[in-house]
Amino acid sequence: MDTDMNTDPASLDDVILWTPSPEDISRSNLKAFMDAHGIATFDELMDRSTSDVAWFTDALLKFLDIRFSTPYERAVDVDPADWRRPVWCPGGRMNITASCVDRWLESEETAERLALIAELENGEVRELTYAELAAQVARCANALTELGLGHGDRIGLYMPMTWQIGVALLAVARIGAVALPLFSGFGAGAVRQRLLDAEASALLTADGFHRRGKVVPLKPLADEAVACVPSLRHQIVLKLAGNDVEMTTGRDHWWHDVVDPQSPEHTAADTSAEDPLMIIYTSGTTGRPKGAVHTHCGFPVKGAQDMCFGMDVHPGERIYWVTDMGWMMGPWLIFGATALGGTAFVYEGAPDYPGPGRVWELAERHQLQVIGLSPTLARALRASDDPAAGASGIDLSSLRMFASTGEPWNPEPFRWLFETVGQSKRPIINYTGGTEISGGILQSNPLLPFKAASFSAACPGMAVDVVDEEGRSLLDDVGELAIRTPWIGMTRGFWRDEGDERYQAAYWSKSPGIWIHGDWARRDADGQWWILGRSDDTINV
Repeated sequence: MDTDMNTDPASLDDVILWTPSPEDISRSNLKAFMDAHGIATFDELMDRSTSDVAWFTDALLKFLDIRFSTPYERAVDVDPADWRRPVWCPGGRMNITASCVDRWLESEETAERLALIAELENGEVRELTYAELAAQVARCANALTELGLGHGDRIGLYMPMTWQIGVALLAVARIGAVALPLFSGFGAGAVRQRLLDAEASALLTADGFHRRGKVVPLKPLADEAVACVPSLRHQIVLKLAGNDVEMTTGRDHWWHDVVDPQSPEHTAADTSAEDPLMIIYTSGTTGRPKGAVHTHCGFPVKGAQDMCFGMDVHPGERIYWVTDMGWMMGPWLIFGATALGGTAFVYEGAPDYPGPGRVWELAERHQLQVIGLSPTLARALRASDDPAAGASGIDLSSLRMFASTGEPWNPEPFRWLFETVGQSKRPIINYTGGTEISGGILQSNPLLPFKAASFSAACPGMAVDVVDEEGRSLLDDVGELAIRTPWIGMTRGFWRDEGDERYQAAYWSKSPGIWIHGDWARRDADGQWWILGRSDDTINV
């Protein structure tokens, strides 16, 4: 455990660290959204977006230009007395890849814009324009279809962060199947457990990947996992690391054999707005992992909202998140960036190899505008004696901001990232939420100042509160982080959770009618928020 970590509320820094400039505010997507609806202040936006969820959802879908093949009848159907089971975009039909891929082919300018940049640990780089991304997604979708996979099939993604995994995620969505992202660092047992629970039909994997100069075999772990999954019929294997692997005839297929020869044209499956898109499993620290179910009109919309309003990503801008596809931020990065017409950057290797300046060198080399990283990585870099860990001698002129999620900060490393690496001029967009949220509950943004390690606001559309054991609101005191109204990214429940007992117990059992997220939180009199740790006392080792 990091001894630099301290969640004692008395230790929190009470000084405003960053205040947005008029230029920050005027260029922001959030300000553009508010101006479009005649909203003068952020407080007014929060009041309206949480008191009229249907208005905000409809306004958001239109602002993001989410494409529907059949328009929805209403933004949401929700029982005001019990909002645990809202139905979003009833009557609407849409496949999210129409918004992430097809729409950018409508003009030559956007078709030639970079959609995806991938770098391997050995320095090899591949760039895909939106036209090239569309062709690769089509090839992968055609290969999956040729293997007999389609609507509703669960397909595991157990691959490193290469351009092919971004293509695979979008291809699974395109055929109407359900993506099952799996952490590339999982052992065979964890992969098997999730494939069995989802009754997966196929798995996309790789022979291996590079980590700190060594090859990490992946296919042998995949083989061990799928050997006990009777529902699984196919494995598609990417030849990446070049290590020797065994291929099972009839089940295993090389990516280059089944994907590369396919047609670069494919028509997206006709899916409902509420058709399942993804099952993302939680860590499983308290028993069988919970598979949060997300839909075409849910997870990608919430992810794009947060990236748009918080990280302020505009078309053509480049965003990198130090993550894996098996964690929520992997799919969040791909869906969010492509829905906004931005450029997602992915990296296969360790962010501090061969030296602690690697992550900043990536920003310089690829002219990245936003980098998302964890407090743990910041603490590790801060502890290094190498000046490159603090970006000394590295040109970060393209970088507009940092972003962060995954765990609570404490002020010292937060200040180090802001002041040393960011030269006291690049904000840190602190961001917290979860797999079941599809993104953030709390998030700093370009309109509001923040203190060290704080969140400047709740996400628009999220009626967030800090409550005591009876569900009463608290100010300047520690309580449970709570949500009082629905939002479009909320999970539709847990996969194979008969009767929804686990879903109800996980979030709805402590305070009737209130979502209790499981985090200790505090909100101060200045409107700043902090997350102080888990309230369920679960430690994920």
